[in-house]
Amino acid sequence: MIRILIADDHAIVRAGLRQFIADHADMQVAAEASTGAEAIAAVRAQEFDVVLLDISMPDKNGIDTLKTIKHVRPELPVLMLSAYAEDQYAVNLLRAGAAGYLNKEAASQQLVGAIRTVVLGRKFVSPTLAQILADGVSGDADRPLHAELSQREFQIFCKLAAGAAVSKIADELNLSVKTVSTYRTRVLEKMAMKSNADLTYYAIKNGLIE
Repeated sequence: MIRILIADDHAIVRAGLRQFIADHADMQVAAEASTGAEAIAAVRAQEFDVVLLDISMPDKNGIDTLKTIKHVRPELPVLMLSAYAEDQYAVNLLRAGAAGYLNKEAASQQLVGAIRTVVLGRKFVSPTLAQILADGVSGDADRPLHAELSQREFQIFCKLAAGAAVSKIADELNLSVKTVSTYRTRVLEKMAMKSNADLTYYAIKNGLIE
């Protein structure tokens, strides 16, 4: 039996996923969480075979929650769920340790296959994401600026773009203010931008934040 944790802040989404999973005899929803903190607490408290994690959580965003879960249970596969298209977040999330990335619009068609794939220890890559990765390797596509960022740089970029102060980011990530400031400088340099306002504009324009 594949034990699944569903972490999404929308009750209707959790209900839909739970109902869909119930149709498969070898799977069960073992627990649900509506916040990042609840998801982390659940992972600490009991055993799961896979986590379905929404990227937009109300307290800790999905990126932070993913990194904490992978720190607590490195072998636990985490499938990211998002309304955002694959080209916005998927590559960075795979770098951060996600086992796969599912667009919510396609989730019902690909969900079962994705769960079974990651439970076996493999990465789940949708056809769309596979093309993005192939284009990146071959150099045939114009890679978005944020695709050049490291895991930590992307994590801090998202927080800066959302308006978080350097001191707040340092506190959330248990880093020094100086270290976060250094990452901020790297992000601005890599993306050829001058201010946090530029990062916010870019993030909104590219659908990374609402």
